Amino acid sequence: MTPLRLLSIQRSWLAALALLAVVSPGFGPAMAAPPTFITFESGHVRPLALSPDGARLFAVNTPDNTLSIFDVSASGLSLRARVPVGLEPVAVAARTNDEVWVVNHLSDSVSVVSLTGVPRVVRTLLVGDEPRDIVFAGTTGRAFITTAHRGQHRTHASIAAVPGAGDPQLTTPGVGRADLWVFDPANLGTTLGGTPVRIVTLFGDTPRALTVSPDGQTVYAAIFKSGNQTTSILEETVCEGFNPYLPCLVNGSIYPGGSPGPATNHEGIEAPEVALIVKYNNQFSQWQDELGRNWNNAVRFRLPDQDVFAIDANSLGQKAAYAHVGTTLFNMVTNPVTGTVYVSNTEAFNHVRFEGPGNYGGTTVQGHLAETRITAILGGSVLPRHLNKHLDYTKLATDPGFDPTAKQHSLATPTDMVVSRDGRTLYVAAYSSSKIGVFDTQALEADSFNPRLNSAAYIPVSGGGPSGLILDEARGRLYVMTRFDNSVKVIDLATKAELGKQVLPNPEPAAVVQGRPVLYDAATFSANGEASCASCHIFGDMDDLAWDLGNPDDDVVQNPIPGRLLGAAELLKPHINGSGRVEDFHPMKGPMTTQTLRGMVVSGAMHWRGDRSNGFFGVNGTDPNLSFMNFIVAFEGLLGRATKPTQTEMQRFTDFQLQVQLPPNPVRNLDNTLTAAQQRGLNFYAGSRRSDGLPLGEGLGFTCEGCHRLDSAKGFFGTDGQASFENIPQIVKIPHLRNAYQKVGMFGNPTTPFFLAPDSGWQGDQVRGFGFVHDGAVDTIARFLSAIVFIPSIGVGFPLNNPDATRRDVEQLILAFDTDLAPIVGQQVTLTSTNAASAGPRVDLLIQRAKTAFASKILGGAVTECDLVAKVALGGRVKGFLFSPTANAFTPDDGTVANVTDATLRTYAKTVGQEVTYTCVPPGSGARIGLNR
Repeated sequence: MTPLRLLSIQRSWLAALALLAVVSPGFGPAMAAPPTFITFESGHVRPLALSPDGARLFAVNTPDNTLSIFDVSASGLSLRARVPVGLEPVAVAARTNDEVWVVNHLSDSVSVVSLTGVPRVVRTLLVGDEPRDIVFAGTTGRAFITTAHRGQHRTHASIAAVPGAGDPQLTTPGVGRADLWVFDPANLGTTLGGTPVRIVTLFGDTPRALTVSPDGQTVYAAIFKSGNQTTSILEETVCEGFNPYLPCLVNGSIYPGGSPGPATNHEGIEAPEVALIVKYNNQFSQWQDELGRNWNNAVRFRLPDQDVFAIDANSLGQKAAYAHVGTTLFNMVTNPVTGTVYVSNTEAFNHVRFEGPGNYGGTTVQGHLAETRITAILGGSVLPRHLNKHLDYTKLATDPGFDPTAKQHSLATPTDMVVSRDGRTLYVAAYSSSKIGVFDTQALEADSFNPRLNSAAYIPVSGGGPSGLILDEARGRLYVMTRFDNSVKVIDLATKAELGKQVLPNPEPAAVVQGRPVLYDAATFSANGEASCASCHIFGDMDDLAWDLGNPDDDVVQNPIPGRLLGAAELLKPHINGSGRVEDFHPMKGPMTTQTLRGMVVSGAMHWRGDRSNGFFGVNGTDPNLSFMNFIVAFEGLLGRATKPTQTEMQRFTDFQLQVQLPPNPVRNLDNTLTAAQQRGLNFYAGSRRSDGLPLGEGLGFTCEGCHRLDSAKGFFGTDGQASFENIPQIVKIPHLRNAYQKVGMFGNPTTPFFLAPDSGWQGDQVRGFGFVHDGAVDTIARFLSAIVFIPSIGVGFPLNNPDATRRDVEQLILAFDTDLAPIVGQQVTLTSTNAASAGPRVDLLIQRAKTAFASKILGGAVTECDLVAKVALGGRVKGFLFSPTANAFTPDDGTVANVTDATLRTYAKTVGQEVTYTCVPPGSGARIGLNR
C-alpha cells in the first residue's frame, strides 16, 4: 500500500479517535455501595448576606446544601435555623428582612426562602445552567441571576413565550453565551419553575458576578472566564520547519513562517511541529506571536473581549460594555458614593511560551502565570490595578537577589469584595492567601498604593480560603466566610482580631477537607505568593485558555501508555513526536488547553498526551494516582517554588482531587433520552460502519465507539485510557468527551489539508478564543469531523449521499455526551398550593428517574439515576423524606410513622406553609440529605 493511499485511509479514522461516543449505559456487576458524598468543588460567588435591618446574617453551606441563618447581636452570631435548599448553593441575597433567595449552582435553581413561621423554601425557580450570582435592582426590585447560555430549563415549554428563551444555538456563530434571567418577585407565576420577565443574553461566555449602581437602576454583569484576546492557530498554518521568516502557501493562503523554535530540546532531539498561540494587537489590528508576525490569515474571527456589561434594570436594555477588564473575573462591587465599579480578576500570560527556568535562553511563565488585579471602571475608563506590583518576576526563587519576603505582601485569587459606606475603603477576600486585602479606594484608582506598605493593613483570617465578606459597620465588624474550614468568622475592624466563629456542618470526607488547600494555597506552594494550581484550574476546572508549557531544557522520556493504530505512525509521520519515535514524549509539546481536574479518577494517565504517566514518582500508563502525583514538578516549573512539596502534601492533593466530579450534562434531556438528531448521530457512531478508514477484516478497524469507548460501569466516557495516532505530529491520549458543550463559542477556521471543511470565511465577533482538540485550535466539532473522508471501495467514513447532515447529527450527539451522573441529578421543583398542574408532571419525572436503573463506576456499579428526597414544613420544623423505589413510597426522617405515599406527600402542599420541595440528589446521598439531619 502506498503512503498516499495510507494517508487517505488514516484521515477516515482519525476523527473517530479525537471525538466521542454515546451509547446506552450498560450494567456491570454490582460493586461497593455508592459514596454518601460527591465532591463538585463549586466556587463561592456571594456566600454571605445581611438582612436590610442588620438583624440576621445568611450563609450558604455549599457541601451541606443548606442555608444557615444567624441572629446578629452585640455578643456575636447565634444560629437561628438551617434551611435545606438546592445542591451546591454558591450565592445568597436578602430581598427583605423575611425573604432570602439562594442560588443553587448544581441544581440550576434559585430557592426562595421565607423566614415567616418555620424558615423554609416556598418556591423554587428553575433557571439556566450553573447559576452563580443574584442581585435585586430596578424600580420594582427585580431579581437578576447569572447563568450559562444553555440548560434544559431555557427550552421548557412553560417559558416558550418569554423573550430570550428557547434554543441556545450551540452550533451558530456569533451568539452570546451569557444569560441574565430576570424575575419579578411580585409576579413569579404558577408555571413549573417560575416565569421570568426576560432572559437577557450578553455577548460573552458564561457570566459570574453581578453588582448594582448606588441608585439601584443599573445592573453590572461580569463574564467569568472572559479571555484575553488570545487564540491558537492550526498547526498546519504554521509553516513546516523552524525558519520563522520563510513564508508558505497553504490552501491558497499565505502564512508568515515556521515555529519560533528552538528546533530541538537541550539534547538536540528535534521538536514536533505544533500550533502557535497568538494574541491580538489592538493598536495594529493584527493577531501576533512573540515575534510580532501577522497571523490574520489564520484567524477568521474577532474577539471583542467584552468583559463587563451595564444593563438598565427597568428597560433591560444594554447601556454599555467594557472590554479588557481581565482574563478571569471573580467578583464585582460598586462604590456607594462614587458609583465606581471594582472588578476582582486575574490577567493570564498564556501567550508566553514554556515553563521552567528558561536555561535555553528565552522567557517562560515560571512564577508569572497570572497577575492578581482589581480593575476600576470609572465612567468610561477601564483601569486595571496590579495588587502585587512589588514582585520582581525576573528573579526566580533559586536566583541570587530573590526576595523570599515578597510573598508576605502578596494577594492571590481575589474573590468577594465590600466597600465602606463612605466609599473610602475596599476590602477584598484573597482566597488563596488567607487574607483580606484593605485598600484606600482613591489610592487604588490612582495606582499610588505600595503593596509593601499597604500590606500592614491586611487582615489575616484563620481557617483558609476566605470567599465571602459582609461589612457590619454599625457594630464595627467584618463577617468572613472561610471555605477551607467551612466557617463564618467575626472580625473586629479596629483590632483585626477574630472575635468568634460559627462552624457550619460539613459532610465532606476528611480527604477532601485536608487536600483542598493544596490546590489553592499560593502562600505555601508558590515562590512569590501570587500563583497556585487554581490560577489556571479555576476552582478545579478550566480557565478556557491554551498554554504552551513545553520546556526546551527537559529530556525526552518514553510513553508507557498502550495505544491504538500506532503501526502506521512512523511511516505516515517520519517526524512523529519530533524524535521520529512513536514511543517518545518530547518536552516541547506545543499549546494545549487547560483540562478540567474533575472526573479524573478512572481516566488513567493524565494530560493531553498522558505524559504525566512518566515522571517524578515513577512510570505507569494506567494509574491515575501515580499520574496525578507526577504533577509535583509543576510547583517548581510553573509556580516557581524553590523546592517540591513533600510526598505527603502531594498525596493529600491527589486524594482530594481524584474525588472531584464533573456535573451532569446540561444539554441532554432530563429523562436521559436522545433527540432525533442525537439518535441518528448515535446510530452512525455506534453502528457497523467503520469510521477509521481501515479495511474490514484486517483486525485494525474501529467504529467511533470502538475507539472512543463508553462503558459507564467502568467509568469510560470517551476514553478507556489508551493513546492513539491521529495523523497529527504527536501521539496523544484519547480524550474523555464529557464536557464538549463547555467549549462552544469559537467559529472561524481556514481550510487546511487535514481539516477538509470549506473555509469558514470571515465569522465576525465571537466569544471564545479556544475550541476543540488538544490545542484548542479547532473551532467546531463539525469541522473536526470533516477530517473523515468517504472511501467507496470499503464503505467507511460518513455516508456519501449526505455527509454534512451526518456530521451535524454526530455533533449534536457529542454536545449531549453523557457523564458519570444522569442529567436528572440536582434537578428539583417545589410543589405549592397553586402550581400542581405545572409542577405535578415534573414530580412524576423525578419519581420515574429515581426508579430507573443506571450504571456508574464512581457510584459503585448498578444504582438508580438519583435518590429522590422531599422537604416540607410539618410540626414546627422542616421534615425530610426519602423515596424508596421498592416500596414506591417516601420514608420520613423521624421513623415515627410508616412510609408516606406519593399522594399523601402531594396533599401536604395544598396547605399554604407546607410547600413540598423535591430534589434528585446523587445516588448514595439520599439518606444523608433526606433523613440524617
